[in-house]
Amino acid sequence: MTRIQNFWQSSALAGPPRIARAEGLHVWDESGRHYLDVTSGPVTVNLGHGNRRVLEAMRVQAERACFAYPTSFASAPADELAAELCAAAGPSFGAAFFVSSGSEAIEKSLQFARLHALGTGRGSRWKVIARTPSYHGSTLGALALSGDLAAGVMAPYLRESPRVPAPLSYRLPEGHDPDSWARHCLAELEATVQREGPETCLAVIIEPVIGFSAGAVVAPDFYYGELRRLCDRHGLLLIFDEIITGSGRTGRFLAAHHWPEARPDIVVLAKGLGSGYYPLGAFLAPAAMAAAVASTGGFHYGHTHKGSPLGCAVGLAVLRETLEQGLPARAGQTGSYLRARLGELMAGSPLIGDVRGRGLLNAVELVADPATRAMLPRELDVVGDIKALAAEQGLLIYGRRSGGGRYGDWIMVAPPLVATPDDVDLIVAGLDAALRAYADRLARAGILR
Repeated sequence: MTRIQNFWQSSALAGPPRIARAEGLHVWDESGRHYLDVTSGPVTVNLGHGNRRVLEAMRVQAERACFAYPTSFASAPADELAAELCAAAGPSFGAAFFVSSGSEAIEKSLQFARLHALGTGRGSRWKVIARTPSYHGSTLGALALSGDLAAGVMAPYLRESPRVPAPLSYRLPEGHDPDSWARHCLAELEATVQREGPETCLAVIIEPVIGFSAGAVVAPDFYYGELRRLCDRHGLLLIFDEIITGSGRTGRFLAAHHWPEARPDIVVLAKGLGSGYYPLGAFLAPAAMAAAVASTGGFHYGHTHKGSPLGCAVGLAVLRETLEQGLPARAGQTGSYLRARLGELMAGSPLIGDVRGRGLLNAVELVADPATRAMLPRELDVVGDIKALAAEQGLLIYGRRSGGGRYGDWIMVAPPLVATPDDVDLIVAGLDAALRAYADRLARAGILR
């Protein structure tokens, strides 16, 4: 039997089990084995599995119309989702462009920003400055922005963007703490703008909390406001990639809401926007920007399923459920409890060097020695081994060796926003058992004392 997994692993290897059903945080495979979804799929299923309101909205819209091409028809779900999503995002935003994925939404946001520059007499501006590490998607334009090992493989196809260092919090150059490194990163951005020529620079794109390239890294608070002021000085757009962080994940509806003085010009959403029920992404922009582009030829760069009535009906149900159930605030509260419990776990573990994150987007850094922050041997498949041990404890986890190991080994702890403190206790207990088993294995091999 050929499976999609055969594209990344040998057909001779045992692949993952086949899913049978899922509800809330709970997933069962075809053998009846039960798992807790610790990383929301990864970091997608904000509402948990099987939400009845969303499923009913999907059924109702499917019976009415699944597809309508937006040059032929408007649709009530798309119009209502745009209005309610912009209202949740804040008064700066008045236009929403809906697509099918996060990578596509990144691509469309860049194309939109370029057309806006052309339409407003700033045609010399086209360079988008990105950070390392970062990850913005798997399409070629998104990869060109990504300061991640995955981008290097496709380098012959990419026109790489100017890069500046991202403000990390754990693995820092010698002589720096998080604050001094963040200030260095801002200085490097200023120098890069000057070197490239401000008249050629269009935008800066960041993940407000770094996701899959470094594991839930949050910069010092001052960084965001200083970044906004730097962009303003040079006439640059500020784009927040909130594919992972948006829709309530970090304890606010947008991560941007943690730093009001850093208001972005464009926000990109996906993952939690459709909560795994339908492939859905979007970028949000001020109404004035959309009007300026429309008046100078318009934005026709979407793909076939832009503004899908079915997708937008699902997104609208997800949004209403998220807001009416108060899930952003709940993510903040549960996330604080989760990090406290993970801190307790770190205090007793020889393998955990750092616990970090915001809301229900968190990571645990794995080390050989917490005192020195030494990494575990590179020949080990650290994340793969712990993932297998966690599965034995009934946990579905996601982790990564980012930057080829330069930014460490970490596992994401990002359960659905509906998780309870009792769920957190189960997750931490399972992680504790998995990490203890791995530490014992390393000790027997003479790797860990």
